[in-house]
Amino acid sequence: MALTDADLVARVLLDDDHHAFAELVRNHQSSVRGLLRQLVRADVSLADDLAQETFLRAYKNLRSFRGEARFSTWLYRIAYNCFREEARKRKELVGIDEAQLEAEHDPHTTDPALRHDLAHALQLLPLHERTAILLCCQNGLSHDEAARVLEIPLGTVKTNVLRGREKLKRSLAAWDLTKT
Repeated sequence: MALTDADLVARVLLDDDHHAFAELVRNHQSSVRGLLRQLVRADVSLADDLAQETFLRAYKNLRSFRGEARFSTWLYRIAYNCFREEARKRKELVGIDEAQLEAEHDPHTTDPALRHDLAHALQLLPLHERTAILLCCQNGLSHDEAARVLEIPLGTVKTNVLRGREKLKRSLAAWDLTKT
C-alpha cells in the first residue's frame, strides 16, 4: 500500500527518514518542475534549479508544514516564492524555448500545432493570469488553494482565471479558424 503525503511527512519529521522525503520528491517533482517551466517561460535549466531549491527549502522547513492544505499546495507556494525571488534578481523573465515547448507533451491535446499554440498563448498572458491558470487548470488546485499559494484574495484568483481563460479562447479562436 502506498503511503500518503501525510504519512511520508510524519516519517521525515519523526525519524528523519531520508527515503520518505525522497518519495515525496518523486511524487511531486514533475508537477513542481512543470509549473516552474511555465513560469520561467520554458528555461529548463532555470526551472530545474528552482525546483531543486524548492525541495531543499521544503526539507529545511518541513516542520512549518501544518497540514492545513495539501502538501502539494505548500510545495507550490515554496516554488512560487523561489520563482519570484529569481525574477526579482534578474529583473526580467527569460524568453520562450520553442524546441522545448514542442518536445513537451500535453495528454489532453493531440495536435502538436495546437499544443504549440496553447503554450505560446499561455506565455502571452500577464504573469498573474498565467500563474492562476497554471495552478488551477493545469495543476488541479482549487481557487482557494491557488489563493493560498499566491497569497492573494480568493476573488482575485477567480478573476485572473476567468480573464486568462477568455484571453486564451480569443487567442486560440484564430487557430480553430485556420483548421477549417
